[in-house]
Amino acid sequence: MSWRAPQISRPLLNPHVGDRLALALESPKARNIAQSDRRRGILIRAKGRAAALGLLLAAFLSGCAVGPDFAAPEAPLDAGYAAGKPANITQSAPIAGGGAQKLVPGRDIPGEWWRLFRSKQISALVAEAVANHPNIAAAEAALRQARETTEADAASFFPSATLSQSVARTQMTTAQFGGFSQSSSSSGATALLYTLHNSNVAVSFTPDVFGKTMRTVESDFAAAEYQRFQLEATYLALAANVVTAAIADSNYASQIKVTRDLIAAYQKQLDILQKRFELGAVSAADVVSEKALVAQAQATLPPLEKARAQTRNQLMAYLGRFPNDDKGEAIDIEHLHLPRDLPLSLPSNLVRQRPDVLSAEAQLHQASANVGVATANMLPQLTLTGNGGSQASNFAQLFLPQTSVYNLATQLSGQAFDAGRLFHQREAKLAALEQAEAQYRATVISAFQNVANALQAIKHDAETLRAQVAAEKAAAESLDISQAQYLAGSTTYPTVLNAAQTLLSVRLNRVQAQAARFSDTAALMQALGGGWWNRLDETPASLPKPTDLISTLPIAAAIRAEAEERSRAR
Repeated sequence: MSWRAPQISRPLLNPHVGDRLALALESPKARNIAQSDRRRGILIRAKGRAAALGLLLAAFLSGCAVGPDFAAPEAPLDAGYAAGKPANITQSAPIAGGGAQKLVPGRDIPGEWWRLFRSKQISALVAEAVANHPNIAAAEAALRQARETTEADAASFFPSATLSQSVARTQMTTAQFGGFSQSSSSSGATALLYTLHNSNVAVSFTPDVFGKTMRTVESDFAAAEYQRFQLEATYLALAANVVTAAIADSNYASQIKVTRDLIAAYQKQLDILQKRFELGAVSAADVVSEKALVAQAQATLPPLEKARAQTRNQLMAYLGRFPNDDKGEAIDIEHLHLPRDLPLSLPSNLVRQRPDVLSAEAQLHQASANVGVATANMLPQLTLTGNGGSQASNFAQLFLPQTSVYNLATQLSGQAFDAGRLFHQREAKLAALEQAEAQYRATVISAFQNVANALQAIKHDAETLRAQVAAEKAAAESLDISQAQYLAGSTTYPTVLNAAQTLLSVRLNRVQAQAARFSDTAALMQALGGGWWNRLDETPASLPKPTDLISTLPIAAAIRAEAEERSRAR
């Protein structure tokens, strides 16, 4: 497999932050996200408001941003799902769920892919799971946290202002100034008593000369993207788990039914043998053998019932319920629709669709930005400060022209010696970048493996079902023939027992193969990314709070937040 390494180049001179983050936002991944959002008329506020204004300001005040510039890795050039050209059509079997399936390369994945089974019960179960499972709420909270962090760090593009108001009553003597009283009646220093009112506004701003703030916000943005795709991965895994659990439940239910039906048939045969034994027509050995067959079949029931009960408990957990909330909802494989045409994404598109690959890409982006932050930490920092206000001996005289005071200052500071601390911190970030790149490649390889495995399962499980249907038909005919021969006296009863045991085994295998066809389809949809780009999984709970005027004033924002908290508590 040929790999094209992520495009991480040296920084350009004099790019401003707006251009830098615009490049990040216009990566193939971001364009894919933006298209999904625009189709629904949603512009994620985490990419606007204060951050957008900060970018405009930084466009004028920023110098050059140090560190590597990130570009999304391209898909592997020669990656594929199989050696040679895979067959596009599977075999079929004359049974429910046995239809042939055709792979359609390049067809898009539907957002609600589980509707391909045409089961209202499956759709209802998935909807309930998405609405109730705590993992979805946790993923949305993590996404909002990352976006709020981005908004908070983007505020560093703006100056900060601190307002102070003080009043002081002071007594001092003229002794410290070398002053003595000229009065003949006294000698020594004179006491001075006065009141000083001070109203002051201090403004501080750190221009993003070397791009530390920009790289920090870029890292935050990548972290938010990681959480976004973790939400998609959580949604996809939950939906796929619900579908496969419902299919597994139906599979166990079918196996239990098959086993009970055969036990009933065996019991009926045992009753017949018992009566014939009483008439002296058969031997006691035949009756005992039939009893052993019935007992063996009955012994297979508890493991199946245990497996189904545990599967039901797992399904309830996916739905966000406790085990005692099981209402008995179930599907019947016999009534499920097996999709004939299966979408198959082109290999070049897979890395843009899989949430796990996109999460790994976001981590790679974050590691790249962190190298820039570490580099900027090694360089001097420019700080601009200004203080302005008024000082007066009484409050009424504040803000008069003659009482105004101000101070303007510029400070350039940098680490002169640190025994290599910052250097090795940057080297650690470079190592983390190399690690993220290797992890990204591993994730891509696993993604292609998952799709290849799903395609092989679809192909071979179709062949398995066809063979199992034929085997079941042959086993049923064999049992009928052996029973007729036994009644005619041309064969022994062990032959009948062997035929009955074979029928039970192949019938259970057929049920399992039948369920596997549906599970394989769900696994392929999951391996291809689940079509998240064709649906909207986010809710307002994942968006940052709007940055209004009050939120830019910390004291007012704290008062409002406390009032809202008390209101919710009531």
